[in-house]
Amino acid sequence: MKISKQARREAKQLFRDCVVNGVLNENRVRQVVSKVAELKPRGYFEILSHFQRLVKLEIERRTAKVESPVALSPEMQAEVKNKLSGIYGQGLDISFAQNPALLGGLRIKVGSDVYDGSVQARLENLVESF
Repeated sequence: MKISKQARREAKQLFRDCVVNGVLNENRVRQVVSKVAELKPRGYFEILSHFQRLVKLEIERRTAKVESPVALSPEMQAEVKNKLSGIYGQGLDISFAQNPALLGGLRIKVGSDVYDGSVQARLENLVESF
């Protein structure tokens, strides 16, 4: 579905209004959605669909998944959190998971950024080079 420029502009403005100190405010998002649904301005469906897309992208951008072959110690988790917060800023939602297939190292995914320092990735690169 094609969205008009006006609806896109309005959705972006609503999105900017929901960001507080560089972090998306969940309560403001709810208020904006309910207010737009209540008032039903012209093209409100387009506005809400683009707004939803912007919110979804922001949530993905602020979510990090850290995979390791074994459980990380609390000290190592704190170090990873500090490094990621330094790169991406505060408000990052970080989850830690175990993936024995990695064999060693870490794989970190933040939004569309992937940092793969795992042994599995190195072995795959070695196989591809032959």
